[in-house]
Amino acid sequence: MEAAKRKRNPAEYEDDEYDTFKPPPPPSSAAANGGIDLSLLEALEKSQQNPVEVLDIKTVKKLVLAFERRLKENIAARLKYPDQPEKFADSEVELHEEIEKLKILAGGPEFYPELVNLGTIASITSLLNHENTDIAIDVVGLLQDLTDEDVLEDNDEPAQILVDSLVENNALELLVQLLGKMSDSDPDETAAIYSILATVENFIEVKPSVAELVCERTKLMKWLLTRIKVREFDGNKQYASEILAILLQSSTVNQKRLGQLNGVDALLQAVAMYKSKDPKTPDEEEMVENLFDALCCLLMPLENKEKFVKSEGVELMIIIMNQKKMCYGSAIRALDFAMTNYPPACERFVDVMGLKTAFPAFMGKLPLSKKNKKRYKEELEERLVSLVASLFGGILRGSRRDRLLSKFVENECEKIDRLMELYMRYSNRVKLESERFDQLELDDLEMDEDEKYNRKLEAGLYTLQLIAVILGHLWTSEHPRIRARIDLLLKQQKLTKQDVKDILQEYHDNIGDLEGPEEKERGQSKIQRFISSF
Repeated sequence: MEAAKRKRNPAEYEDDEYDTFKPPPPPSSAAANGGIDLSLLEALEKSQQNPVEVLDIKTVKKLVLAFERRLKENIAARLKYPDQPEKFADSEVELHEEIEKLKILAGGPEFYPELVNLGTIASITSLLNHENTDIAIDVVGLLQDLTDEDVLEDNDEPAQILVDSLVENNALELLVQLLGKMSDSDPDETAAIYSILATVENFIEVKPSVAELVCERTKLMKWLLTRIKVREFDGNKQYASEILAILLQSSTVNQKRLGQLNGVDALLQAVAMYKSKDPKTPDEEEMVENLFDALCCLLMPLENKEKFVKSEGVELMIIIMNQKKMCYGSAIRALDFAMTNYPPACERFVDVMGLKTAFPAFMGKLPLSKKNKKRYKEELEERLVSLVASLFGGILRGSRRDRLLSKFVENECEKIDRLMELYMRYSNRVKLESERFDQLELDDLEMDEDEKYNRKLEAGLYTLQLIAVILGHLWTSEHPRIRARIDLLLKQQKLTKQDVKDILQEYHDNIGDLEGPEEKERGQSKIQRFISSF
């Protein structure tokens, strides 16, 4: 998921360094003035009146001192004349000008530690709570500029010092409080909403732990959920969906926290708007992808899978698949996340006729996509293989298991034929990758075993392993027609059951203990049963 792109204002291209093909200048008046160009003298005189300040420690201190003085004057004027705005209006204009001047500091991130040492951060963040919203918005603009990723590139340590100080001085709490005060009816406040979200994203970019801190200390998640439920599309709804996905992508704590805020239901409502229609613009399309990214992250913890089933998420995803709109692939992905290691979702899927929807897709009957067709098709194939493997892992007995197995017998075992077709394709891809390792070793470029295994996974080994797991489930069903078909197809491809066993053995040996030692042992014993049955 990419960060929101910040576009350059057309005005920024004026006098651009790349703008080399300009029309020739008008004839100079220098000849008429004894060889002296008066316009150049005029420009020189103006530049001396307004010299460009070189950014150094002295300049930083000068800027900070001027800012602190104007802040002090504004506080004094407001305290002295609380009910007479005209008496403190001038001091507010002057404060605004000093805040704007501080933006020059974005040109020298190496001076951020000095800014922190001077104690200025506390003064800056305090203005996020200023009674004049325009001043608070000025400060948001300043913080966005100071923490912009382009500014902070190759300045990791100063960036960390700045963000640490901002967090210590309650910038997160004050930014989110300000967010709650903003209204879309005012264009300036609409722009400020975007800037606040951009600033929070910048903080996370510099210090990833801010993703959990901001959710722990503020009501940002609640605001984001409210925002994505609005029916009308706009740029801030798009950005809200992106921030939500960022907050969830690598934090189990945030995934659980959002689940407790009824986040599963909110995201289902948001994606349901697109069950029978496509987004109208690329930006809206990106927002829908962000919403599905957030939903898939949210479906990692077990308790959220349960909420997904209770909120009829399985049914909604099947409806989206049947509509064959843009969200088709995203619905398959969400189902895959929901059904992985969660039998109740698998059972619900079978009960609501999910097999009838999923297996035509498994057979390769996929709706066309505007995206890269080859990669899009491969991604869906891999998701569908994972989904079928989850079904077999989650439905172990009873009439549902019989219905699942019968899918592999109907139409002269065409699903097994398809499975072996995928097996051969992914097997060949993994072999090609292994041959590359051998060539690297001949060229004296060594790779350790972990790196080799990861490279094979990237080449499709995990999907190949899941296909072997499905074959294991089919073989251990002891269904005579299924076994006969697998035997026949292996012989046709000049393979033996040992080839399948080798893939299963590698999978067995690499099962991790991320979900605990008991789960690892359970997973390994299941794979061992398949190996023994072959």
